[in-house]
Amino acid sequence: MHPYLGRGASVGAISTSLLPEDRARFHEALDAARCAGDTEAEQVALERWRGIALLQADPDRYAATVRRIAERKTGRPVPRDEPLSVTRRTAGL
Repeated sequence: MHPYLGRGASVGAISTSLLPEDRARFHEALDAARCAGDTEAEQVALERWRGIALLQADPDRYAATVRRIAERKTGRPVPRDEPLSVTRRTAGL
């Protein structure tokens, strides 16, 4: 069962649903907003990363989406054995 990722999702639910390589970036963005004392920036960061977590909660669907973006950007098919991290860089993600 996936954690709740609707509006008002917890920081933990968002973090858990992110790819491991994105968790640190999420927490850095949230910490920066909190340290600035900017509650609006904190809510914006939470919503942005909640959207990313929704996409990443289904790893196969996320990988397929990233592949399509990379293919549109380059005009070439992505090799099936290409690591997701490489495809994400190509896609600008």
